[in-house]
Amino acid sequence: MAKEYSRTQRIGDQMQRELAQLIRREVKDPRVGLVTITAVEVSRDVGHAKIFITVMGQDSAEDIAQSIKVLNAAGGFLRMQLAREMKLRSVPQLHFHYDESVVRGAHLSALIERAVAEDNQHPVAAEPEDAKE
Repeated sequence: MAKEYSRTQRIGDQMQRELAQLIRREVKDPRVGLVTITAVEVSRDVGHAKIFITVMGQDSAEDIAQSIKVLNAAGGFLRMQLAREMKLRSVPQLHFHYDESVVRGAHLSALIERAVAEDNQHPVAAEPEDAKE
């Protein structure tokens, strides 16, 4: 059975593809690092879109905030370019947000690896045969 996609999901998927190309091609500001668009959430009325991004090579909160600020400032230009690429009656306003799920995922993975390593250091004592009865 085919998975059903809503209109807003289809628009979000197309916006994600188009914005990735537009940012790479058109945004020339050196304050913006290598941006990856991880998700796009479009409101039901298609008036607003939340674009979640990660920025490679920028680990400090200040650098990430600067990239977000530059992208939000370029939102009008990007929206105009999207209108040319996409066949929509109206293109949503763009709101860029930092996606912390990648950082949280890496942190959780490190915690799990550390817990497994600690478990492997402490051998489990075998229960005596008498205790089972």
